[in-house]
Amino acid sequence: MTTDIRPYDDAGAAPPTGSGHGRPKDRFVRRVWRGRPEDARWVRPAFLGLLLVVGLAYLWDLSASGYANSFYSAAVQAGSESWKAMFFGSSDAANAITVDKPPAALWPMALSVRLFGLNSWAILVPEVLMALATAGVLYGAVRRRFSAAAGLITVAVFATTPVAALMFRFNNPDALLALLMTVTVYCVLRAMEHTRTKWLVLAGVAVGLAFLTKTLQAFLILPPLALLYAVFAPTRLRRRLGQLALSGLAMIVAGGWWVAIVELWPASSRPYIGGSQNNSFLELTFGYNGLGRINGDETGSVGGGGGGGGTGGGTSQWGETGIGRMFNSEIGSQISWLIPAALILFAAGVVLTWKAKRTDTARAGFLAWGGALLMTGLVFSFMAGIFHQYYTVALAPYIAALVGMGATVLWEERSRVTASATLGVSVAVTAVWAYVLLGRTADYLPWLRWAVLIGGLVAGLGLAFVGRLNRQLALGAAGLGLVASLAAPTAYTISTLNTGHTGSIVTAGPSGASMMGGPGGGGGGGFPGGGQGGPGSKGGQTGQPPTGGNGNQQGGGFPGGGTPGQNQSQSQSQKQGTGKTQQGGMPGGGMAEGGAGGGGGMGGLLNGAEVSSKAEKLLEKNAGDYTWVAATIGSQNQASYQLATGDPVMAIGGFNGTDPSPTLAQFKQYVEDGKIHYFIGSGSGGGMGGSSSGSASKITSWVEDNFEKVTAGSATFYDLTQPKG
Repeated sequence: MTTDIRPYDDAGAAPPTGSGHGRPKDRFVRRVWRGRPEDARWVRPAFLGLLLVVGLAYLWDLSASGYANSFYSAAVQAGSESWKAMFFGSSDAANAITVDKPPAALWPMALSVRLFGLNSWAILVPEVLMALATAGVLYGAVRRRFSAAAGLITVAVFATTPVAALMFRFNNPDALLALLMTVTVYCVLRAMEHTRTKWLVLAGVAVGLAFLTKTLQAFLILPPLALLYAVFAPTRLRRRLGQLALSGLAMIVAGGWWVAIVELWPASSRPYIGGSQNNSFLELTFGYNGLGRINGDETGSVGGGGGGGGTGGGTSQWGETGIGRMFNSEIGSQISWLIPAALILFAAGVVLTWKAKRTDTARAGFLAWGGALLMTGLVFSFMAGIFHQYYTVALAPYIAALVGMGATVLWEERSRVTASATLGVSVAVTAVWAYVLLGRTADYLPWLRWAVLIGGLVAGLGLAFVGRLNRQLALGAAGLGLVASLAAPTAYTISTLNTGHTGSIVTAGPSGASMMGGPGGGGGGGFPGGGQGGPGSKGGQTGQPPTGGNGNQQGGGFPGGGTPGQNQSQSQSQKQGTGKTQQGGMPGGGMAEGGAGGGGGMGGLLNGAEVSSKAEKLLEKNAGDYTWVAATIGSQNQASYQLATGDPVMAIGGFNGTDPSPTLAQFKQYVEDGKIHYFIGSGSGGGMGGSSSGSASKITSWVEDNFEKVTAGSATFYDLTQPKG
């Protein structure tokens, strides 16, 4: 069974004049603002109106998140002050150490801050613009082969995915990664139309840039896309393979130029590569950020390991692994609302186009988006290393495209009993699954789960027999099905939009919607171990009031079941005048006074520290006389002080406090040369590695033994210009 739903023929021949493909340049503006000549007059206004609504919704109360993840905001601040720091992705403008990712995601934000100054909007607006770009690319990719309704449904599904609403208003690298992966699929599908090499080269460039965003995660969709082009592209096999080779070369150049510069740059004159143990970006790529994420063997990591393999899955310190991971209590409410429907519609689309020509572009669309979803979803499901709920934003564009394409294809084939029945089943299954997900937060809009269930089942029944209904009833069933399918994720998205999110681990939706468990079962919290957070602990969305939708999360558990103290947002006083933050939690429930818990341990790992006005004043005095106004263990604590003062602060040990940078000898030399003014103290040394032999531990002990202690507010400092005695 097949269907003719494409604006292009199967061989990729140019469509009739006026359809827009191969258009001269003077048609471009008309296409952008008026759409295709064959479109109804409502199509382009509907698309632009939908983009406007999404943009306004995502911009709503954007500054509630403050500096969001202060780890990246500090690097953005550094990049806005130093081009060298921007190039390397350094945590501070004096270039002591980089973040533990390549820097591409930091570049748009750093440029924005250079233009508009350091504030929440300057950091986060580029992320919202990436959401609109992703939505536009999705619409373009789907609309080229399917109806305008398919494109609009795709955009609606994408925008109402809770984790998308979270991450496209946050400053982690995942937003740019999702955009570039969407662009990659779009370019491959464009290349499939006429086997034009330039589109395949552009796909390679997009993957290369995605590598500079989040390293090897960019390569997850390469196998299905490369196989798709090698088998189905409408040209001879030899040319297909040659084009793929050129695309691979473009990918290497686009992603490799920065890596080559970093690896060839003398280590003595560049920042230490954060997250690595040997000051090597290649080690970071294939270790901590690469294979270590798969097998859990992450040297210098905060956890991981012990992940289950095989079809039965298992557990790791980062939650349950296995085929059901995307649907469990930790992940399900973030992304899985329409995954069952997407899989059903993916299968239906492949079946409908199975007998088409080898070069059929509609089938290519289903295989491209479906292959990307399956490949990425399976890797996420079984990876035993560090895994956060927000990683699943990578799946949102793939799910949206499959739902938009599949629903409209089945609608066009609704006169066939099998097509209408499949459409009805997909809506009914979506409603039942939404009922289950909503039931995990029983106190959240209890009426909604029943409304979605009843509406979805009624719509599913109507759609199953839609071929026998008149036009009005058929459209009514379709409309009810769409509303019932999107109502629950939309509600969670609204809760997400109404809540500020700060810290290292953030989740979407209302309170309790996503609780990260640890080994042996699910526990509350946004961190491994399952321990419950202390007062104010909301799973990483810290220091924010539960406004408009009760959107903060439960939890904050730490390894070993320890209970942190109050989580904290980063200092909203940092040049924004919005008050001070709560203090950082330490293992066992202790409070971190003004900064690094345990010398870079858990107290400062997830979130920053409270920075009092007295501490700011202390650090800013004679700040221009020093390369770094202070040094502290761990990047989150460093970020808080740096964002508060605007001056470079050294992050000893990088994010976790476990990187061997600087060594004790190097730190002593910095002190002797008068480059560091204060050491921000907190008690025992050592980062997440916990080893007394680590650089962080040795530096902490040496400082405490040899320098005078100074207090400012509740924080403890050591003046490195004042030796004891």
